[in-house]
Amino acid sequence: MSIDLSQFIPSFLEESFEGLELMETGLLNLQVGDNEAIHSIFRAAHSIKGGAGTFGFNNVTEFTHLVETLLDEMRDGRREITPSDIETLLASVDCIRLLIEAVRDDESYDKDKVLKVSSKLTSTLNDSTPNNDVNIAADTSIETEELVEYTINFVPELSLAKTGNDPLFLFSALSDLGELSISASTSDLPALTDIDVQELYLSWEVKLKTSATVTDIREIFEWVEDECILEISINSLEEKKAKNNTGILLDDSTLSIEDKTINDSLTDETPTKKGNSSPIKPKSKVEVGSIRVGVDKVDSLINLVGELVITQSMLSELGNDFEISKLERLTSGLEQLLQNTKELQESVMRIRMLPISFAFNRFPRLVHDLAMKTGKEMELIIKGEQTELDKTVMEQIGDPLVHLVRNAVDHGIESQEVRMANGKPPKGTISLDAYHEGGNIVIEVSDDGAGIDSKAVFNKAVDKGLIDSSATLTDVQVYDLLFEPGFSTAAEVTDISGRGVGMDVVKRNIQSLGGRIQVESAQGKGSKFKINLPLTLAILDGQLVKVGTEVYIVPLIAIVESLQIDEKLINRVSGDMVLYRLREDNVPILPIYQLFNLEADNQKLHNALLVVVEADGQKIGLMVDDLLAQQQVVIKSLKDNYQQVAGISGATILGDGSVAMILDIPSIIHMALESAQRNQSYNVA
Repeated sequence: MSIDLSQFIPSFLEESFEGLELMETGLLNLQVGDNEAIHSIFRAAHSIKGGAGTFGFNNVTEFTHLVETLLDEMRDGRREITPSDIETLLASVDCIRLLIEAVRDDESYDKDKVLKVSSKLTSTLNDSTPNNDVNIAADTSIETEELVEYTINFVPELSLAKTGNDPLFLFSALSDLGELSISASTSDLPALTDIDVQELYLSWEVKLKTSATVTDIREIFEWVEDECILEISINSLEEKKAKNNTGILLDDSTLSIEDKTINDSLTDETPTKKGNSSPIKPKSKVEVGSIRVGVDKVDSLINLVGELVITQSMLSELGNDFEISKLERLTSGLEQLLQNTKELQESVMRIRMLPISFAFNRFPRLVHDLAMKTGKEMELIIKGEQTELDKTVMEQIGDPLVHLVRNAVDHGIESQEVRMANGKPPKGTISLDAYHEGGNIVIEVSDDGAGIDSKAVFNKAVDKGLIDSSATLTDVQVYDLLFEPGFSTAAEVTDISGRGVGMDVVKRNIQSLGGRIQVESAQGKGSKFKINLPLTLAILDGQLVKVGTEVYIVPLIAIVESLQIDEKLINRVSGDMVLYRLREDNVPILPIYQLFNLEADNQKLHNALLVVVEADGQKIGLMVDDLLAQQQVVIKSLKDNYQQVAGISGATILGDGSVAMILDIPSIIHMALESAQRNQSYNVA
């Protein structure tokens, strides 16, 4: 029986991506003399290299080894930290990410990019370093160093192999440090009939002659330090000896690293020698997301499940022999069940909530790279990074945020010369902020750059035929034109962005999450893009409305207000369009019963209720028969269970077991405006 190491690959991938984020953050903030940061970055690279070696991902191991070597020279003081080396290491982080993503997706990667950065690393390592005094003989490549002999006692836990760790690779790494001899102890081996082939019963005594330090040795065991007993002692050996690469010395009790039969003691699938190993493949390419959950959240769930069990037992007992005298207890039990269920729902939803820092962490590197590319000075300020958001929403909001930040860098922030001429500090500022507001989350992307020229936007819209030159628009309405497909006011096209280029995609992606985006700007002072999103896509706060015999749900986030129609405020215009005067706005009235071909209880305006909703800066009044309760509903995909229907974003099951449709407000407004343009407005009496 062999151990299936592929089951541990998802954990390796997750930890590797976290390590890469740590490396990237550390490199961006690295200062000369910051030894702790260098050690932290080195440990992250070392862990990735060790894990990749365990699974036989040799391309990851070999590339990361170059990175590790460069970092090792920095942390030992043999190499000064220079901006050039930091840029090389940042590019290396990108390459490691490419290699690991290729492993995850079982796909190819950009080999030219990896080769280019690998060559740069090799060239950097071959360059002479100011703090490294190495004596090299004129006609030999042998280095003369002082060797020390260490005795290493390594006693792994029985379960070490189950976690995908193989002592063979630890010994291989030790052999890179010097002369190695290994003696295996079999004293803890049980009887043959009692052996569990997935457990590790051996321990080892290792003799190592090397010029390396105790810290160097411990770092090799860092991957398994919590799963073993490790004792390192220095023997009384001091000698001058030519350093060589003879590897592992063998004696009568030595475990040979060349002996392939060793692998059978652990697993038939364990990679063998470096260079001849076969990488372990994930069982499936199907992506399964994961969330790291705090123990406190798990404990809360366990407690709530316990409460549910108690309540269920009480209700079951009442049901066995129910009498009318027990009605009060039954009512109390049902109320308790309702409370437990609500708390359980909230607790489960909290598990899906993650700090938005997971989405914000990519932007320091992005701004750094764009600043280098544009030659502009700028800093990124991040606030509210601990604000929590549903994991699904966070994953989908990443690309729109990237586009907004790129716009701010490229066409928001001015050059140093322009900023100083306008009395601004030479360094521009881009801000990312997140906070909760009214049960939703608000994300703001702002800059202190040039702002948006509303006149230029207006003139460009006229040139494109989007509006008439005689139109009178507010600044907010002008800024909304930025989200028209292909709209841009950029003087020249760049490979970074154009203020407005692709902004229609940004808006569409945000709307697909049930959110909306607003723009604020002051010319010469800067711009702010404000994104309002629901905390989760799984649950919706909705207003139940009745139309005939049907019940529909209107998302609360889209509702401006609900009111009884006043006939004095009704206006009819050409094409039979009916408008309702709501303070300063003329709101088109859309009868829901006509939209979905229903038989409504009320088809007269003077008896109807109007639910005013807003999306994309447009308001519309939904004519309904009655307003029911407000409640949270669990969203079910209509597309997955039936087919997509225009004007409907999903469905839910109400408390009485009936199905209610959830209205897609942006889609409905779009349908109404299209009908108006075709002079096919809805006719109501």
